[in-house]
Amino acid sequence: MRLTRAGEYAVRCMVYLAHKGQGVLISKQEICERADIPSHFLAKIAQELAKAQLIIIRQGPKGGYYLLPQPEDVSLLQVVEVMIGEIFLNDCIDRPQSCTLSKSCSVHRVWDKARNQLRETLGAVSLAELAEKESCIPVFPASISSSSQE
Repeated sequence: MRLTRAGEYAVRCMVYLAHKGQGVLISKQEICERADIPSHFLAKIAQELAKAQLIIIRQGPKGGYYLLPQPEDVSLLQVVEVMIGEIFLNDCIDRPQSCTLSKSCSVHRVWDKARNQLRETLGAVSLAELAEKESCIPVFPASISSSSQE
């Protein structure tokens, strides 16, 4: 399984918003710059995240995005599955009727176990945990060092 670019950008956006805190309005431009997300991608991603009630979008010159739930209440799995749909590693897991042998197939059981383990791993990590550590977002190490100098 490989995460889509939209999925990766959604994770970056959500981790950045979690780093800033629940309910803190952050401009689209700031998220694009700090999380290294192209503007056209962020607009599309934000729509999906808003539909899932993970963020609120404020329009206008003083608009932006903010995280709706507490960062500890959102898992990495939720963010990924908002963008790519429920994780399935093979068609026989997603649509068992597509394979007449899926009930007795030894490979089917391996795909199912791997899927469950992946979903469990992603589900066990919250945005809060990701936001408090160094991450894929370049601003975090600079933020950590600048806040420790204050």
